[in-house]
Amino acid sequence: MKTAMAAAGTAIAILLYALLFSGTQAQAQAETTEVVTTSKVPSILPACKTVGGGSVFFDVQFCVEALGSDDRSADAGMNYGAYSAIAADLLTANATTTAAKIDALLLRRGNDATARCLRSCQGLYGGVVRRQPGCAAAVRGRRKGEATSCLERAASAAMECEDGFGKSKVASPVTMENDDAFKLAKLAVALLTMAH
Repeated sequence: MKTAMAAAGTAIAILLYALLFSGTQAQAQAETTEVVTTSKVPSILPACKTVGGGSVFFDVQFCVEALGSDDRSADAGMNYGAYSAIAADLLTANATTTAAKIDALLLRRGNDATARCLRSCQGLYGGVVRRQPGCAAAVRGRRKGEATSCLERAASAAMECEDGFGKSKVASPVTMENDDAFKLAKLAVALLTMAH
């Protein structure tokens, strides 16, 4: 009988400990959940919703991710001109790295269809890289006609590069880069259009 009472006492102690521990754990989880669920809305979201919400070229998420990748966006507020300049700079960086990637890919290729397409892309991106300093200056100077023309040429170059692979029925090794360049150019145009 003493052993039965001792066992019952031990069971009650274990039960009380389990209840106490689970209550503390539930409270800790609730506190953790509160911290996790609070988040800041990116300051670029309103601008991205304005230009990306109805765009057929890029969406709000692309705009937020692109502009959010540049620290200058945090201080731009609702300055569409500043955002357009940032997008133009991102396009310059994209075109420069894409041109370098194409050069590196061509070092490893022979004269197959992919190499022919890459050579075409090399010329297209070379033109974009050469034009981008003037293009970025036009964006910063809010010379909308000149800037828009230059940015649209960059978007066309990216599309023409990608289309070449499709026409040759070979896989493009620069699909992602072409897509980003196209969208960045269109984003810069859309933002510049909203600038006052």
